[in-house]
Amino acid sequence: MNKSMVMALTLTLGLSASSYAANPFSDVPAGHWAYGSIAKLAAAGVIDGYPDGTFQGDKLMTRYEMAQIVARAMSKGANVDRLASEFADELDALGVRVSKLEKKSDNVKITGELRYHYKNINDTNKDGSKSPDYEHNLRTRIWFTGAVNDNWNYIGMLENNHSLKHDDTNSYAKIIDANGDDGGENTHFQRAYLEGRLGGLNVSAGRQDFTIADGNIWDNQYDGINLSYGSKVKLSGFYGRPTNDEDFLYDKFWGVNVAGSVGKLDLNAGYTKFTNSKAAVADLDEDFAAGLTAQGAQSTDALDNNGIFNVGATYNFGDVATLGAVYLKSNLDTSYSTSGWVATATYKGAEADQPHSYGFVAKYYNQGAGTAINHTMDGHYYLEGTKGYSLGANYTFAKNIVGNAVWYDTKSKETDAKSQVIWTELDFTF
Repeated sequence: MNKSMVMALTLTLGLSASSYAANPFSDVPAGHWAYGSIAKLAAAGVIDGYPDGTFQGDKLMTRYEMAQIVARAMSKGANVDRLASEFADELDALGVRVSKLEKKSDNVKITGELRYHYKNINDTNKDGSKSPDYEHNLRTRIWFTGAVNDNWNYIGMLENNHSLKHDDTNSYAKIIDANGDDGGENTHFQRAYLEGRLGGLNVSAGRQDFTIADGNIWDNQYDGINLSYGSKVKLSGFYGRPTNDEDFLYDKFWGVNVAGSVGKLDLNAGYTKFTNSKAAVADLDEDFAAGLTAQGAQSTDALDNNGIFNVGATYNFGDVATLGAVYLKSNLDTSYSTSGWVATATYKGAEADQPHSYGFVAKYYNQGAGTAINHTMDGHYYLEGTKGYSLGANYTFAKNIVGNAVWYDTKSKETDAKSQVIWTELDFTF
């Protein structure tokens, strides 16, 4: 251990290098320049010697030996951020969590994602006409995670979307234009929320990602608060405002959910209430509003309050595969069937940090009317119910480079409308 290292450790621990204590090492004489510091560090339990009672200060230390000293210094309250970062791998092997070191060395962590996406759409309308379309874009996300304290974090996300479609006539570009941006490109601050604990209660509040019933009811962000309690049996509740840019623009929603496990079986049940859609529907064009009744809704008022029940179960075949199903029931005021179910089977799964890992996902949809507000899939029919399937595969080409492809083949349960979609994406995370 060199002179500067000894002096630095004694100062960061608040020890006086000039104060003396009994020196346990036979090869450090009283007149040595480091006598006082070594004695104090030994008394504090930061350093120790060899079995023969020597310190051997001129001997080169291994990285593991140095990591042991850094770990002991940290346990005594020393601020050794730069050393902790340098020896992070060795400290992790000693049981000192790297995540904690990151928080100490840098209060804000920045991560990101670049997604290249292409989607081919082949829709058939209820009158038999075709509506082919496609989406072609790049999406960049930069995430900021700031440690408020040991129990609370702030998470923010800046998102840029850039359409690569030359004519810019697809719905994606129209949404961008509606935001006042030019040329199929925009940048917005899309996530901003706090997460932490109040006693045994987990809390997240702000604009955040949210899924309900494995994304079969809702799969988007929302502005609101989410509370949960428990581990083996988890109770949760939420309240907020949906932020979807299309569909029926409900003013707010709230819900409760309970989830738990019995052996390899995961169980959950919940209720979600979407309210105040009438004003948004009235703002839509007259032809669309009139079409609501033609598709089964008794009136536009039928959309105002929609409560959805969901009950699901998933069986886990070790870490390799799962098989699950969820039952959904809506109280939408319509003559169409409002109950149905979705089955999901998975096999393995691509992991960003594991090159050549892969996975498969298959789903069968038989959803009732009113049960899919903002669905994770493409080609769902909210007012009529949806029937069909999807098949997907994912693969990690290299570390932090993951590809995903999904085929959707769905149709309305009440009309001749149907949709076939090929969704592909390539994700780069950093």
